Amino acid sequence: MQNKPYIEFKKQRELGEILTDSFNFIKFEFKPFFGTLLKIVGPYLFATMFFLGFYFYSFNGLFDLNYQSEGPDMNPLFMIIAVLGLMVSAIAMYSLTQATTLYYIKSYSDNKGNTNYDYIRKEAYNKFWSFVGLSFLVGLVLVAGFMLCFIPGIYLYPPLMLSFSILVFMNKNVTDAFQYGFTLIKDNWWMTFAALFVLGIIIVVIGYIFQIPSVIYIWIKMGVFSGEMDAESMGGVFDPVYILLNLLAYMVQFVLQTVSLVAAAFIFFNLNEKKNFTGTMERIQNIGKEGND
Repeated sequence: MQNKPYIEFKKQRELGEILTDSFNFIKFEFKPFFGTLLKIVGPYLFATMFFLGFYFYSFNGLFDLNYQSEGPDMNPLFMIIAVLGLMVSAIAMYSLTQATTLYYIKSYSDNKGNTNYDYIRKEAYNKFWSFVGLSFLVGLVLVAGFMLCFIPGIYLYPPLMLSFSILVFMNKNVTDAFQYGFTLIKDNWWMTFAALFVLGIIIVVIGYIFQIPSVIYIWIKMGVFSGEMDAESMGGVFDPVYILLNLLAYMVQFVLQTVSLVAAAFIFFNLNEKKNFTGTMERIQNIGKEGND
C-alpha cells in the first residue's frame, strides 16, 4: 500500500501550484529520489567536491599581504589540475543530475508513483552525451543572447530551459528538443518566465543563506569584527574549515538544483497539457479500460 501522496505531473497548473508541487515532490520523494540520485550521480558529485576543495586549497597564500614573505604559496600545477578536474567532473555531474532527475520523474509518472531504478540508471547513461551536447548548445546560445544587450538572453532562457524535459518526456533528439521549446512556450512565455524567475529568487536566497557561515568565518579570521586586520592571517584564508563550509553550501546548491529541474518538468507538463492534452487523453483511455474490465 502506498503511504505517500501521489503527485500527478500530466495536468495543467497555475504558477503557485507549480512552485508548491515542486517542493512537495521533493518532500514526499526525498528518500527514494536522493537515494537514486546518489547511487547514479554520487561518484561524480564527490569528485566535483574533491576538485572544488582542491581548487580552494590551491589559492592558499594568494592573498598574503605580508610583504616580507617570498610571495604567494600557490602551486600553478595544482591549480591547473584542480580546474581541469573540476570542469570535467562538474560537466559529468550536472548532465547526469539532469538525466537522472528527469528519468526519475518519467518513471514515477508512468508507474503512478512507483519508480524503477534499473530503468532510470540505464536511460540516464544512455542519454548522457545527449544531455552534455544539449547543455553546451543551450549554454552557448544563452551566453550569446545575454551578450546582445541582455534582453535576447532573457527571452531565450524559458524555452531553452524546457528543452531538457522535451528531450526526455517527448523522446526527441537534441536538435528537435532545442527547437520544440519555442513551439511549446508560444503564448505562454510570461507564465513560464514568471515561474522560473520566482523559483530562481527562492533558490538564490536559500543558497546565499547557506553561504553566510563561510563569509562570517572569513571575517572573523581576518579580524573584521575586532577591528584588527591581520595581514598574515589573510595568507591562509582558504583553510580546512573554510573549505568544509563551502563544500556544505555546495551540497545545498546541489539539492536546490534538483528542485529547479523538478519545477521545469512541472512547467513542461503544464504547457504540454495546454497544447496537446496528453494527460487528459490518457485519463480518458484509462477510464475506458476500467469500464471494460
